[in-house]
Amino acid sequence: MRHPLQAIHDTILDGRTKGYPPDQPPRRLGDVGSQGWNLLNGDLDFPVAILRQSVIQQNAAWMREFLGRTGTSICPHGKTTMAPQLFHRQVEDGAWGITLATPQQVRVAYEYGVKRILLANELTGLGAIRWVRNTLDADPAFEFTCLVDSLEGVQRLRSLGGMRRPLRVLVELGIPGGRSGVRSVEEGLVLARAVKAAAGLALQGVECYEGIIITQDPQADEHHIMTWLDALGELARRCASEDLFQAEEVLLSAGGSAYFDLVVRSLGKVDLKRPVRVLLRSGCYLSHDAGHYRRLVDLLEARLPEAWRISSHLVPALEVWGQVVSRPEPGLAFLNLGKRDVAHDLGLPRPAHWFRKELHSLPVPAPEAWRITTLYDQHAKLELPMGADLDIGDLVGCAISHPCTTFDKWQVVFMVDDRYRVVEAVKTFF
Repeated sequence: MRHPLQAIHDTILDGRTKGYPPDQPPRRLGDVGSQGWNLLNGDLDFPVAILRQSVIQQNAAWMREFLGRTGTSICPHGKTTMAPQLFHRQVEDGAWGITLATPQQVRVAYEYGVKRILLANELTGLGAIRWVRNTLDADPAFEFTCLVDSLEGVQRLRSLGGMRRPLRVLVELGIPGGRSGVRSVEEGLVLARAVKAAAGLALQGVECYEGIIITQDPQADEHHIMTWLDALGELARRCASEDLFQAEEVLLSAGGSAYFDLVVRSLGKVDLKRPVRVLLRSGCYLSHDAGHYRRLVDLLEARLPEAWRISSHLVPALEVWGQVVSRPEPGLAFLNLGKRDVAHDLGLPRPAHWFRKELHSLPVPAPEAWRITTLYDQHAKLELPMGADLDIGDLVGCAISHPCTTFDKWQVVFMVDDRYRVVEAVKTFF
């Protein structure tokens, strides 16, 4: 049987792909890891995005241990990477399924062999509803769940009718002024009753996304999030008391990449007198970052009770490397990477390593005084102390803040080992 990733492995890469060696002939993506290319030898073109293989493995082990200690499951959010090769790694590593945000993302994941999908969004487009209905009818192995937050949404889901299997849904609980979701437990209960009464639908659980609460007051954030999660637990209990759930196992789902410990603390104590699965949806744990999520996860790790503490830590695995192309002034350098290559919505990239072949066998830490202060479309302004030793042609590896808006700038990300030898090419679908 043809492997679901075979079509990706058969993709032909050439010099039109960012990062691909400009002096190499076209090659199958699946053959890239056997070419002996090394970033430090200049075999790749710059700028280039890479994933550190050993760090990916460490981060996966961290999450696996966290789930084991807390008795929870994960359905990682695929929108972070939109890389089916990484989806399969996560599923093989024990993920319950893959979360997606849009119907197009769902189709990508399904096309490349992901069979259990949670659409963490409302499904309202009639064409998308038809696709889900037809795929559920045609493929008994396909498991799909989406969110509802309105009676109108319930009506749209049932309007096409004729499904052989019920469409499973989660009632989404939001907060006033927040993102999608009903605004109260009472509204959620009314909606859950409507789902129970709707032909072709089945209520599988309840859900929220608490990650929208991020201010400069972590203690206040924690209080607001726990209040929200406790309300979600109350909604689940009210639904169970009226026998509204139509699933052997009820899903209680929340958990962005910053507060999943609070999700476990609140939802883990919900007793519905029936099987329950607490389902986290962190998407950034695998790659992590060195800015926005690093700060939030530092707070998360400090909150962990002793029984949940893990000896290792999440570490940034995603780096974007550029080359020094200009040194127009003594305290100034320009790298050939910019807004088209690296996230800048939640902080600028930070020089983490640098490398000069004549001096180093491996990258060395970049001095703390080096600062990227401005990003242009294709340039990064790197401010340096006077007399800094950085020449044209030197390589600078940047740590990023917010992986979600870095991955989407790359068609291909190169996986490297600890000596920066390319071991795999990972294709994205944004």
